Amino acid sequence: MVKRYLELRSLDEALRLLITSFPNPRNTGRVRLMESVGRVVADPVFAKYSVPEVNISAMDGIAVRSRETIGATDQAPVTLDHFARLNTGNIVPPEFDAVVMIEDTWESGGKFQVRKSAAPWQHVRPAGEDVKENKLILPRGHVIRAFDTGALATFGITTIGVLAVRVGIIPTGSELVPFGVRPGPGQVVESNTVMAQVFLSQMGADCTRYPIVPDDPDRIRETLRTAVKENDLVLISAGSSAGTRDFTESVIRSLGDLIFHGVAVKPGKPVMLGKINGKPVLGLPGYPLAAQTVLREFAAPLLESWGFPPAPRFVVKARLGQALVSDPGFDEFVPIFVGRIGEELIGTPHGKGGFAQMSTVKANGYTHIPAPVEGYEAGTLLDVLLTTDPGSIGRTLFFIGTLDPALEELANRAHDDGLFIHATNPGNIPGLLALGSNSCHAAPLVLPARSFLTSYQPLMQFSGANNLAFLHIAAVGLGIASLEGFDINDLTRIRFINTRKDTPSRTVLDTLLASEGIDPLQVNGYLQEVHGPQAVAAAIRNGFADAGICTSGIASANGLRFVPVAHEDYELVVQKEMLADSRFRTLTSLIRSPGYRAALEKIGGYDLSITGTLRGLNGSGTLTPCMPGSLPSGYR
Repeated sequence: MVKRYLELRSLDEALRLLITSFPNPRNTGRVRLMESVGRVVADPVFAKYSVPEVNISAMDGIAVRSRETIGATDQAPVTLDHFARLNTGNIVPPEFDAVVMIEDTWESGGKFQVRKSAAPWQHVRPAGEDVKENKLILPRGHVIRAFDTGALATFGITTIGVLAVRVGIIPTGSELVPFGVRPGPGQVVESNTVMAQVFLSQMGADCTRYPIVPDDPDRIRETLRTAVKENDLVLISAGSSAGTRDFTESVIRSLGDLIFHGVAVKPGKPVMLGKINGKPVLGLPGYPLAAQTVLREFAAPLLESWGFPPAPRFVVKARLGQALVSDPGFDEFVPIFVGRIGEELIGTPHGKGGFAQMSTVKANGYTHIPAPVEGYEAGTLLDVLLTTDPGSIGRTLFFIGTLDPALEELANRAHDDGLFIHATNPGNIPGLLALGSNSCHAAPLVLPARSFLTSYQPLMQFSGANNLAFLHIAAVGLGIASLEGFDINDLTRIRFINTRKDTPSRTVLDTLLASEGIDPLQVNGYLQEVHGPQAVAAAIRNGFADAGICTSGIASANGLRFVPVAHEDYELVVQKEMLADSRFRTLTSLIRSPGYRAALEKIGGYDLSITGTLRGLNGSGTLTPCMPGSLPSGYR
């Protein structure tokens, strides 16, 4: 029998049920001072003693009786018979009530003169000035900060009573292996409970992560029974969907009550909530993004309702760089990267779907699309909740285009100069479109070199091509890769694997076929397309094709023979206005540096003869070096 979600709760209703069904357990515990940062004070904290406990000197100088300095002037200095030489922090003897700085005294014959009268308690820190014994230091509910710990240590505090909640986290699934173990075929690294433990620990929870439980309802039931006994909240990871090995719902029902299973939220639809012995049991979906959504939108609000501090939330307004479609009826949470382009913030959505784990790694925020909304058009101003420091946005350059190891090396080196590069890999055409709509700083593009460039229509038809500047990173050899060493004349009798129309290798192939008088449809596999040169090499290596066009480096890495036919240029393409940006100047210097060239030589497969050259597209459709007079000051 197929299991189905009988009723999808709305996000608001599900949260209401969660919060109202489980009041604050009001548990407390004690932690050592050094482990207290981020925790919530459960009981008021009072000073163990006064600080300082006695009167101490605030300056290097001499302790005096202030009444004996009355009338002292430059013309009539007073010589003191009673004084005590002190350093800062020394105890002021009880017979003295003031301190005169040493630079305001004159020593003669073992006595001191002063030429200015001292006020009572001048430069004296009286006992209890900072805090008096039993004085309140921190109230209940205060979230302890790093700088609080210094004062607490000074005032005699070594342990603190804090809010405490015990969270048990159970991973389930016969296919799972612990993190740190390389998965075999059909296996998956268990990471959701690792993420849950770190996330909830940052909120102040004391988490216990149980060993992986296989898909056995009896073993899941026994582990869940133990976890409920030992914790205030239990999370059980995976087994919440509708598969034949998803047992979480039936196990919860056998031990207690199921409050809901299924919420109209994406990702995270299979989330479930149960009550066992009065305690909440939250079922996490197995997909990482779905689990992340449930942690942030369900588990965190529950802990907040119990008095634990929310994570800092920074909300910015960002213009959507591309259309964003959503299913009406579902609250959807979409990872987004926000970058500052000119004077405004641009938000670019990353991959959607519950398993797109890298999308949150690459994103620096997310947006919430409410259930009634079907999506947003490009250019819409959205609220984005940042997941990183807002200050990093201004130090980040956003690239959309085609990625290459050369760009990864550049990003690593830019970080050493305090500059961050965020790059996505949708390909050349999306990169050009983003550059044209001012939705990115630069587009890293792989372009056919020399005479082949004029045949590359995506660039030749780009309306703003004359305003583009091309910073050359490297040239890469293109050729026919195969196990046998095939060349262009062999393509009509073997199985070929092709790339998409917008790729340089496709442009090179079409130009070569035309020059040889070969009809593309005579090439078996011409219409069979894969995403890029890595996929071409993989298809040949695995026996799905006999030949295809890729770079020399990729062919070598896959053990393929290589017949060179052309070159492609890897260019960092910007609008010419970007040349004046100090961040782009930094990148230009890095690309031209000996260290970067040496790093690319170590990677191998690159021609670096014109690396760092800045070029423009001339009227005949070729790239030529930019004239010095057309560049901002400092470029060549």
